[in-house]
Amino acid sequence: MKLTVKAGPHNYVNCPMKVRTDARGLQVGEASLVDSVGRCIPCQVLNEGGETIIAWIEPFLSAGEVKTYRVDSKKSGEVGVEIADVGEGKLEVKIGGKLFTRYHYGPEWPRPFLYPFLGPGDVQVTRHFPMRDDVPGESRDHPHHRSVWIAYGEVNGTDNWSEGKGHAWIRHLRFEEISSGPVFGKIRSVNSWTSADGEKQMEDVREFTFYNLQSERIVDVNVRFVATEGDVALTDTKEGGIISVRVATSMDGDKGGMIVNSYGGKTEAENWGKPAHWVDYYGPVEGKLMGITIMDHPSSFRYPTRWHVRDYGLFTANPFALKYYEPDRGWNGDHTIKKGEDLSFSYRLLIHEGDTEQAGVREKYFGFIAPPKIEVE
Repeated sequence: MKLTVKAGPHNYVNCPMKVRTDARGLQVGEASLVDSVGRCIPCQVLNEGGETIIAWIEPFLSAGEVKTYRVDSKKSGEVGVEIADVGEGKLEVKIGGKLFTRYHYGPEWPRPFLYPFLGPGDVQVTRHFPMRDDVPGESRDHPHHRSVWIAYGEVNGTDNWSEGKGHAWIRHLRFEEISSGPVFGKIRSVNSWTSADGEKQMEDVREFTFYNLQSERIVDVNVRFVATEGDVALTDTKEGGIISVRVATSMDGDKGGMIVNSYGGKTEAENWGKPAHWVDYYGPVEGKLMGITIMDHPSSFRYPTRWHVRDYGLFTANPFALKYYEPDRGWNGDHTIKKGEDLSFSYRLLIHEGDTEQAGVREKYFGFIAPPKIEVE
C-alpha cells in the first residue's frame, strides 16, 4: 500500500495523522511507514466500523512538500503510549516509558481530572493544589480547580463547577475504551452528571487521545453531553469550562506569565470573554519557559469558543457565558439539549517549551483543523 501526503500551504511539525482505507491485508496493531529513502516511522493500524485506519505522527512536512510512504507490517519497536489501571480509581498514562499523567475517576472526587500534567522535561505545568498542599509558593484559592478537568456550573439549576455546599457531582460510570499503542493511547469514559442529592441529569462521553511525542505533548479531548434523562438546561454562567486548566502558579499572568490568542490579543484584558480559535498561556516554571495551548475545532458547539481565562491561572473554554462576557449587549448564552439529543466539543491541548511564537502555535493549529491531505493507492 502506498500513501501520498501533501502539505499544501502550511508547514507541519509533529502532526498527528489518520487515514481510512478499505485495505484488508493489514493486521490490526503496530506497523511502520517507510519513506522514499528507507526511513521508518511507527504507525498504528486500527479497525473501526469495518474500516481500516492507519495513524501516525508526521515529523516534518514543509509547505508544498509531497511525501510518499509504503506500509510495512514490521514493528518499529517504539515504546509509545501505555495506559494502565493502577487501582484506587486511577489510570496511569506513560509516554516513552515515563509518566505523563493520571486520570483520577474514583468516588472520593467530585469530578474526574488529570493530574499530574507533565510537559517536556517532566515539568509540571498545572497547579498541584489541592491534590498537594505542601508546594512552596503555590496559590490555594479555588480548590475545585483540579489541574485539568471538565465541569459546568449551571446544569438544570445545579452547580457542577464548585465544591461548595450543595454542589453537584460527575460520577464515573464505565470505560468504553482504554488502549495503548506506538502512536497514541486513548481513554474513553461515560460519566453521570447528578444533582447534590444524586438525581441523574445527563451523561457525558469524554475521550482523551494521548500522542507519543517527547519534545512537546499533544492531547486531543472530545466531549459529548448526552440528554439521557430529559431536557438539559445549560444556563449562562461564567462558572464553567468544557475543558478547564489551572496553570502552575509561577505561570500566572500576574506573576510573569502571558495569555495570547489567535487574533494576537494579549493579557487577560484582551482574552477574557473573547472568541478565539486558540489561546496560549505561557510562563516560567521550574526554571523554564513553558506553555499550554487550548485549540478549538470547527466541529465544536459555538466555534470559535469564548474563553474564561484569568491572570490568576484559570484557563477554560466556555461558550455559554455571553451575558457575563458582553453585559451591555443583552445577549444570553443559555442552551437546552433536548431529551435524546447531544452536544459536542472538540479540543486539542498542546504543552510546549518557549513562548507562543517559539512553539509555532499558529502553524500547529492548522495541524489540528487542516492536516495534510492523504491519498491511498
